[in-house]
Amino acid sequence: MERKKQWVVYGMLTVATSTWGSAFIAGKIAIESFEPATISFLRFFGAVLLLFPIMWLVEKDIPKPTRKDWGMFALLGLTGIAIYNICFFLASKHAPVIKSSLFIAANPMLIMLLSGIVLKETITKRNIIGLLFAFAGVVTIITEGNIMALVRFQFEPIDFILLGAVITWALYSVLGRIVLRKYSSIVSTTYAVGFGTLFLLPFSLFEKPWEHVAASTWSAWLAIAHMSVFVTVLGFILYYYGIQKIGAAKASIFINVMPVSAVLMATIFLGEKLTVATIIGAFFVLSGVYVGTSVKRRKEGHIKHAKTG
Repeated sequence: MERKKQWVVYGMLTVATSTWGSAFIAGKIAIESFEPATISFLRFFGAVLLLFPIMWLVEKDIPKPTRKDWGMFALLGLTGIAIYNICFFLASKHAPVIKSSLFIAANPMLIMLLSGIVLKETITKRNIIGLLFAFAGVVTIITEGNIMALVRFQFEPIDFILLGAVITWALYSVLGRIVLRKYSSIVSTTYAVGFGTLFLLPFSLFEKPWEHVAASTWSAWLAIAHMSVFVTVLGFILYYYGIQKIGAAKASIFINVMPVSAVLMATIFLGEKLTVATIIGAFFVLSGVYVGTSVKRRKEGHIKHAKTG
């Protein structure tokens, strides 16, 4: 891939994961009016209303899905949309923020491992070093520099829910790479979100959302709309486009941008204090992303130099 196009893809992945950081703020507002599964359903239902018209307008000559393709789309919807979001919101409600954040931060490591095993993607030393740098930055941000806080954690039943969130998102990322060999990021995202919305419906109905509508606030609806348009439609399409272009392993490193974005937005919109630990952690994250994604560009530069030399 050309250097200029590569940086465009990196920029798209940064935008995608930055918008995911805003979901923490929006989710905190929405949870005051609705239950977790209902928030997820309304978020993705709103996204579906946008995604299908966008797909029909933008995409030409969409391949006709086979029975196997429909099965893959359903699996993507089940893992990355339905189960992941249910696990994520349950953990947000019942697990300490530090613990749930650390579990989510472990996602890139599992994605990179599965990418090497399932997709046979090449995992270089620089990829691993960059990932570890970024993870160290995330840990610094989440613990506010007090790494010893991790020692106090003990095993709890909610940890299984957190583990489920990590595994399902990793599967969504890796399986998505297979689907992207035939379909564009818009088509893949649209069908996956469509199936995921259907899977979320019964869980939402179980929470009896109609009982909460009257007491809901406009800010909650705006938060859900934000998660539909920016976090889901924009973020998911850009994330899958990045996976399609540079692979799931390398794209996963950008997930570490999410907590940095969340902390910065909390500082701006919620008035939370920006600490020295956050700044140091953000530096490690950005350094890790740079180191983990620069290997291919440098190799291409060496090859080009050798040819012209």
